[in-house]
Amino acid sequence: MDKKETKKLYNLKVNLLKKYNESYFDKNKSIVSDKEYDEIKKEVLYLEKNFSYLVSKHSPSQSVGFKPSKNFKKSIHKIPMLSLGNAFSEEDLINFEKRIKNYLSIRNDFKILYSAEPKIDGISASLTFKDGKFHKGLSRGDGKEGEDITDNLKTIKDIPKKISHKDFPEEIDIRGEVFIQNSDFKSLNEKFANPRNAASGSLRQKNPEETKKIPLKFIAYTFGYESGLKINNQSDFLKKLSEWGFKTNPLNKLTTGIKNLMKNYNEIEKKRANLDFDIDGIVYKVNDFATQRRLGNVANAPRWAIAHKFSSNKAVSKILDIEIQIGRTGALTPVAKIKPINIGGVIVSNATLHNEDEINRKDIRVGDTAVIERAGDVIPHILSVDKQKRLKNSKKFIFPKNCPSCGSETIKEFNTVTKKVDAVRRCSSEGYYCDKISIEKLKHFVSKEAFNIDGFGKKIVENFWKLKLIKYPQDIFNLDFSKIETLDGWGKLSVQNLKYSIDQKKNISLERFIYSLGIRHIGLENAKLLSKHFVSFSELKNLSKKTNYEDLLNIDGIGETQVNSIKSFFSNEANKRVLNELEKVLLIKDANLISDDGLLKNKTFLVTGKLDGISRAEVKSLIEENSGKTISSVSKKTEFFNNW
Repeated sequence: MDKKETKKLYNLKVNLLKKYNESYFDKNKSIVSDKEYDEIKKEVLYLEKNFSYLVSKHSPSQSVGFKPSKNFKKSIHKIPMLSLGNAFSEEDLINFEKRIKNYLSIRNDFKILYSAEPKIDGISASLTFKDGKFHKGLSRGDGKEGEDITDNLKTIKDIPKKISHKDFPEEIDIRGEVFIQNSDFKSLNEKFANPRNAASGSLRQKNPEETKKIPLKFIAYTFGYESGLKINNQSDFLKKLSEWGFKTNPLNKLTTGIKNLMKNYNEIEKKRANLDFDIDGIVYKVNDFATQRRLGNVANAPRWAIAHKFSSNKAVSKILDIEIQIGRTGALTPVAKIKPINIGGVIVSNATLHNEDEINRKDIRVGDTAVIERAGDVIPHILSVDKQKRLKNSKKFIFPKNCPSCGSETIKEFNTVTKKVDAVRRCSSEGYYCDKISIEKLKHFVSKEAFNIDGFGKKIVENFWKLKLIKYPQDIFNLDFSKIETLDGWGKLSVQNLKYSIDQKKNISLERFIYSLGIRHIGLENAKLLSKHFVSFSELKNLSKKTNYEDLLNIDGIGETQVNSIKSFFSNEANKRVLNELEKVLLIKDANLISDDGLLKNKTFLVTGKLDGISRAEVKSLIEENSGKTISSVSKKTEFFNNW
């Protein structure tokens, strides 16, 4: 890369970090995983190291955290609250110790004593005590200047308000982490993504009385400014903190040597699942204070400490139960109910087990200690179980041979295309006999790509089903609105809005109607092909009178698998009744109404992002109705692009 390109890349990375910091520190919202953030940070620091002309005030080498909020008074830290360098491997720890020994000019075989302290994933705070009294409390802010959140910190029971010990310094800044225990977080009704966000949001309440309602905890681990502290090392300081009335991490440990650091790291990582607070790594500090002072700092991080991060996308937890979920196509999906655990900033309590074969292959059982992985937006799944920790009375999980919902036999179908038996076991009931399948069919019916009824989401479907207001798709268009108006949470206006939304969707294109039926193996693209073939709803409905469906194989893009699904659907009496009833209440537009010579003829569109008041599926449909073409990615032929 030339100088211009290098600067461009550097500024891009720095601006990303600025954006993430603003969201994390100022808005209490994590929009990127710790792993991804740390990778970008490493790239920025690498670029600065190798290209001296690169510098930015927003770089992690120049700043810590983010500018304090305008909602609170600002106050300068007498001693800056520094960030920590990160280690992700044993090699990183080896290099960390090498740098220390090289800087101090000591022998390689010299044993450095470290204080190993689990890093709680909470909000840093600095508490100033003068003459034994809690005087002021600050957030980290940007490391140099923090927010004055004294009144909110005073509501935390773990923070002593007055300390009368003779050896307590005349003035000292006690620093630590404010957090919420996982058990307490589960009882909160507030809509927080995870315990850290809950702690951050609570500390930044304008009204301390609101903060008081939140069960915040405080663990102390270091100090900033001090006057009169007579302690020589970190381990003694931690003991003294306990004597003064502060809580410290019970997992703190003194150790020496990289092998012992790694051993402790692995032991703590295994314990994470059973802890009542989130930790995202272990901080190693050179124990001796005099040595710390000799080592000093580099940029915004001390030379004498490092944070050894856990993998952000993996965690260990206990399998509490295995439940069977049933989809609209009858597929039985096993789901592990696990002890809630924080993975990459998200509290995870469920993990997919995929299918019966996966459970048998990994021998997954209720009560097992399991490694759970969550990568990106992928649904968490179980990588493996620790059989050495398995209880003696553990029983092998037996997959149900009958549907848990309706009692019908569950089957594994033979795929005529692959010539193999499917891995997925399915409920054999047809039509709307199985309640679970029926509910999922209704959810699909009102989904964005189908009827897209505004205000009629999954929760409404489930609620109306329980109240016996709906059972079949046609019931949606024949709702008793007077009855709905009497329900909790519903009023005249909300009912009017719902009725209006439903009435607006009584006019629908044939392709979206076909898709809404939830025929197995018939997605949006196949629904388009079928609509162009049949043209009208009446022709589509005639399928129920057919005995031979082989002519459908002549449709380009429709194969044997799709034909078998269509045959199964239109041969079922319950499905036939649904079609007849829907015909009475809907206006289903013929496919031939879509012009080949519309305003958008020969134009190509890419539609992405979230649209205001209309779904992407509807936009695509409108484009195609006017002879335009939609694509899924940018190409040379793309003429119009949106990213709302």
